[in-house]
Amino acid sequence: MLPNIIVLISLLLDGILNNTLPYMKDNLSFFTPLITIISLLIVYPFYYKKNSKYYLTAIILGLIYDLLYTNMLFLNSILFLAIALLIKIIYKNIELNYLNIILYIILTIITYEISQYILIIIFNLTSITINQLFYKISHSLLLNIIYGELLYLIINYIPSKYKKININ
Repeated sequence: MLPNIIVLISLLLDGILNNTLPYMKDNLSFFTPLITIISLLIVYPFYYKKNSKYYLTAIILGLIYDLLYTNMLFLNSILFLAIALLIKIIYKNIELNYLNIILYIILTIITYEISQYILIIIFNLTSITINQLFYKISHSLLLNIIYGELLYLIINYIPSKYKKININ
């Protein structure tokens, strides 16, 4: 129940921040949110050894994200599933701590943005340059790292009996 609440709050925060912060071509705020994706990274310990439920959550979350914010049906469902697979690999192979979470947030954002860029180029949805991609990545890191660290800190104080694996 708690991971669903965290993900839903993150989804709503994404919408609120996307509507209040400037978001036009070459005019991004340094606080460009990708909060929903970061929440997928942070809540994985609640789904440990429940991979199918975690992947289903990622797909449904991507579908809701598509319907509410991007209007590109199934694009984010596929991308969120790919991010969920990456997150599982991260948690499986490397121990998480306060410093590593920053690196994983950066890796997750870069993976998401590059995947989205590749799909946009393949399907010729809009013209986007590599410079615009790097600009978008650089302008989305600050807020997402802060949010990820705060969420990680909050989840760290939740008793271990509610989490399937420990995060420290």
